[in-house]
Amino acid sequence: MKTNILSITCYLMAILAFSGCKKDNDFKEVSVTEVNTLYSPDDGRNLVLQAAGSASLYFEWEKAIAQDNGVVYYDVLFDKENGDFSNPVFTVTADNKGTSTGASITHKTLNKIAGLAGIAASEEGTLKWTIVSSRGLTKTPSKQVRKLNVTRFAGIEAPSALFLTGEGSEGGVDMAQALAVKTLEGGTEFEIYTRLTAGKKYTFVDSKTGTSRTFSVTPAGTAFQENAEGATVAKDGIYKINLDFLAGSASIVEVNKLDFFMCTPQKRQTLTYQGKGVWRVNDMVPDFTTEFGDDRYFFWITLGGVEQKIGSINKDNQPPSGKTGPYFKLAFHPEDKNRWDYSFKFPNRSIAKCNVILTMNAEVADYTHEIAF
Repeated sequence: MKTNILSITCYLMAILAFSGCKKDNDFKEVSVTEVNTLYSPDDGRNLVLQAAGSASLYFEWEKAIAQDNGVVYYDVLFDKENGDFSNPVFTVTADNKGTSTGASITHKTLNKIAGLAGIAASEEGTLKWTIVSSRGLTKTPSKQVRKLNVTRFAGIEAPSALFLTGEGSEGGVDMAQALAVKTLEGGTEFEIYTRLTAGKKYTFVDSKTGTSRTFSVTPAGTAFQENAEGATVAKDGIYKINLDFLAGSASIVEVNKLDFFMCTPQKRQTLTYQGKGVWRVNDMVPDFTTEFGDDRYFFWITLGGVEQKIGSINKDNQPPSGKTGPYFKLAFHPEDKNRWDYSFKFPNRSIAKCNVILTMNAEVADYTHEIAF
């Protein structure tokens, strides 16, 4: 019996010793050589990027060798023209899950990388690229570096969502308070009405958690770039901001005023901005004393000093049957100056006073308003 116990004990110890050695071997770091030759694209190649989804450029390099002659993994690193790859702007894994000595990179991805490197839409700029070979935690950068001169296409790949953040924004730097930017029809254009603080930076990000892309309006306010530099406004105020990813253009216009307007008496009442794209006026007294007790109304908004109408989607309307719903959807009529067209009617003409709330933000499917009483 003692002999059996001793044999079993020795057997178990041998297994544990073998397992320990095997574990050590599994986690042993293996060195790899650097990539000594870059094959393509040629150094200094000029490339006009195309927006077509099938357009791509092939990057190829010499094979590196692992100490144990095992599999080597590769990444293509990109940086700004004056960068040193200590903090590359983007990394692309080689084809075949990183094991190929080549990588087919789409023009759309290169356009994104160029944006991260600070190259504006439609403009030409230079990227640097190199290869890092690796095995586990061991990474060996190549000493070979090439330049790629690219001309970006006007559009920028649109994110699936967009949020406004930064010290100059309503939500401040707390990402949990970042404001959702409304996606317009087509999915490549985004819009927000919001308050901005003068001299303090604001940016747009693609997520409130795990941000991977950041966009900044250029100083001129007519375009935007994919970078985290941020933008500022010279004056505290309420602004309408539009980012068009298809055109690569931006628009930022101050909202000077927003008025409720009763058509026949031509009575105006200014709404006060409440935050997050909402305006409101409380205890407004509607005027039904004019001819026929006319109750038609719409809104006047002044953008960048230019007044335009916000009214119904319909040119003529009957009174609504309820206080909420599609009837109250807002539509812009920038060229229409008619005193009655595209007007709404009150849900109740006997009210002595009411609150008017106008909402233009991403929380509603359509910009809308409410007559509350």
